[in-house]
Amino acid sequence: MTRVVSPVDQDVRTPRWWSLPRIVDQRVVVLAWASFVVEVVLIGTGGLVRLTASGLGCPTWPKCTADSLVSTPEMGVHGIIEFGNRLLTFVLVIVAIAMFLLVVRMRRTRPELFWLAFAQGAAIPVQAVIGGMSVWTNLNPFVVGLHFVVSAALTAVTATLVFRAMNGPRTADRLVPGWYTGVVRGTIAAVVVTVLVGILTTGSGPHAGADEAVDGGRLHRTGFDPAVMEHLHAIPAYVLFALTLVLVVGAVRLRLSSRWALLLLVVEFLQIAVGLTQARTGLPVGLVGTHMVLAGLLVGATTVVALSTRGTGGRHAVREALPA
Repeated sequence: MTRVVSPVDQDVRTPRWWSLPRIVDQRVVVLAWASFVVEVVLIGTGGLVRLTASGLGCPTWPKCTADSLVSTPEMGVHGIIEFGNRLLTFVLVIVAIAMFLLVVRMRRTRPELFWLAFAQGAAIPVQAVIGGMSVWTNLNPFVVGLHFVVSAALTAVTATLVFRAMNGPRTADRLVPGWYTGVVRGTIAAVVVTVLVGILTTGSGPHAGADEAVDGGRLHRTGFDPAVMEHLHAIPAYVLFALTLVLVVGAVRLRLSSRWALLLLVVEFLQIAVGLTQARTGLPVGLVGTHMVLAGLLVGATTVVALSTRGTGGRHAVREALPA
C-alpha cells in the first residue's frame, strides 16, 4: 500500500537544468503542457490534411513516395501538407521522450507520472502505424476514424499528465457527493458516444481526404446517409450539454469549484455552435477543421472534470510505501 505525503523533508530547490528531477519542477509542468498542446495541434494538422484533399499527398508509407522519404516537387502542395503532418509526429516523439526522461527518476514516488509518460510514448508508434494503414487502404474512413480515436485517447492521456503534474497524485478524499460522480460518469459516456458518432458522420460527408481524380476513383465513404448521421450526432451532443449544465449548477449549489465544468460547458457551446453553422453552410473547410480541434479540447476538458472530483496531494507531493 502507499500513501501521499507532503515532501517537507524533500529538497525542492530548483535543480540545474541538465539534471533529472526527483520531484516535479517547472520543467515537468512545461513538458506536460507541451505534450498536450502538440497532440491537439496534431489533430488540427491531421484535419488540414484531410480537408485540403492531401491525404494521399504522400501515396505510400513510411516513405512519401516509392523512391523518396520526403515530399518531392512533383507531389505539389498536397505532398508538402501531408509530409509536414508526418514531420509533426517527430516533434511529438521528441516531446514524449523528454517527458519520459524527466519523470523516470520519479517512478516510485510519482508512479502515475511515469506510467502516463510511458503510455504517451508507447501510443505514438501505434498512432503512426494506423496513419500508414489509412494511406495503404486509400483513406478508408473507418481506418481514418480509428486514427482519430487514438489521437483523442492521447489527448486524454496528456491532459491527465498536465493535471497530475500541476496538482499532484490522487488522494483518497472524495470532493463531490455520489450523485455528482454519477453525472460525471454519464458525461464521460456522452463524450465517448458523441465523438464516435461524429467520426462516422465525418466519414460519411464530402471530405474524403483526397481528390477522386488523384486516386483513380478508389476513394470510398462509410455509406451512411450524411443527413441522417448529422441528426444522430446531435442527439448525444445535446445530452452531453444538458449533463454539463447539471454539473455546473450542481457545483454552484454545493459550493464546489466550478471552473472545470464551466470550461467544459464553454467548449461544448463553441462545438455546438460550429457544428450547427457548418451543417447549414455546406461544411466549409475552416469550420470543419475548427470542429475537429474542438473535439480534442472537449476530450481534454472532460478528462480534467473527471479528475477534479478527487483530492490531490499538491505538485510536490510524493507517494510513500506503507509498512506491511
